[in-house]
Amino acid sequence: MSVEITAGPQDIDDAAPSELDDAVAAAESVLSGRFGAPVRLADPEDLGGAGRSVVARVRVAHTPFSLPRTLVVKRYPSPVADRDPFAHEVVSHKLLTALPSEERLTPELVAQDNAKRLVVLEDLGKAPRLAEKLLGSDARAAERGLLSWAHAMGRLHATTAGRDADFDALMRRQGSQCCADPIVVDVHTALAGLPELLVESLEVDTPDSVGTFAAQAVRRFVTSRRRAFSPSTSCPDNHLVTSKGVRFLDFEGGCVRDIVFDAACLRVPFPSCWCAYGLPAGMSEAMVAAWRAEVSSVWPDLDDDAVFLPRLLEAQLLWVWLGTWRGLPGLDSALPSGHRPLDSPPRVVVLTSRWVRLRADAVAAGEKHIAEHADDVIAALVARYGKRAAELPLYPAFR
Repeated sequence: MSVEITAGPQDIDDAAPSELDDAVAAAESVLSGRFGAPVRLADPEDLGGAGRSVVARVRVAHTPFSLPRTLVVKRYPSPVADRDPFAHEVVSHKLLTALPSEERLTPELVAQDNAKRLVVLEDLGKAPRLAEKLLGSDARAAERGLLSWAHAMGRLHATTAGRDADFDALMRRQGSQCCADPIVVDVHTALAGLPELLVESLEVDTPDSVGTFAAQAVRRFVTSRRRAFSPSTSCPDNHLVTSKGVRFLDFEGGCVRDIVFDAACLRVPFPSCWCAYGLPAGMSEAMVAAWRAEVSSVWPDLDDDAVFLPRLLEAQLLWVWLGTWRGLPGLDSALPSGHRPLDSPPRVVVLTSRWVRLRADAVAAGEKHIAEHADDVIAALVARYGKRAAELPLYPAFR
């Protein structure tokens, strides 16, 4: 398995030797207990981890059983507040490991231990991440990677359609109270707070019609019956490009939710992270088409543009509002590099580009009030940040 992270190496501290050793020792204990005989692991390779988690590739040095030559160990710290990413990780892997192997687009769960807050996973090898394709120099490889991601997302949705009850039951057995989509609270918070934030930060009012549209979008998002498993994060660091297609990594926010909300990540690529560049004209449309081709057998109504495109715009608006709510307060105070890879665009450029895309898609959909509001936000961002809000450059592979 490749790196299972949500940030680049510049954003994290490598695990201290003692933490790495402790994680390997805990994995040996868990595997030995599961198989009833000593299992020894060696040569840990620190893969980095989100937050204070430890992720390592290890070699299986000794076992009386038939185990792979290498495994991936992931150990979590204690939970913070009311969100426990370990619970979502474990339950997601349990749900997905139960799928037939030919339908599985994720690493298999080999073992886990709640007390040690540890999972042991199949190692998918050292295949490149999608981020490496996009930051490379081969445009065709980057395009294939993006389309493979879109197809894989659609297959993941189709194979896990309607698994709400299964996911929630597994979460209850896990002893966790956070069964809902972790992003729901943030979406509601953004819905309530963004209009005031836009006034305070940019002196932009939110028309009642736009607020009503956003509120309706949230209701559809929460009550949607088109639901399936979602990895939750869309960062290209968490997608492994293998010979069999893209494989998904990192389920710290894994949940079952509205599939169109995920599909909007193809129109607004990687809206949950700030390391995003631009894509060539038509690329997002090709990705959305690839996704629709995979889900149409389960949700045939999404083949109808009159049904699908309005929902897609609503989901896109929610992502843009959520990103603005999260990112706008830090635009003035952040250091030049912020919390992003040193070579990625400034956050204000990323944020402005998302409003620009929303304006274009709102115009195409005939939602004039959304387009006019987006115009106001764009103008305010440009007026305040000037050249810092310039056009988003393309990913290096497409330049």
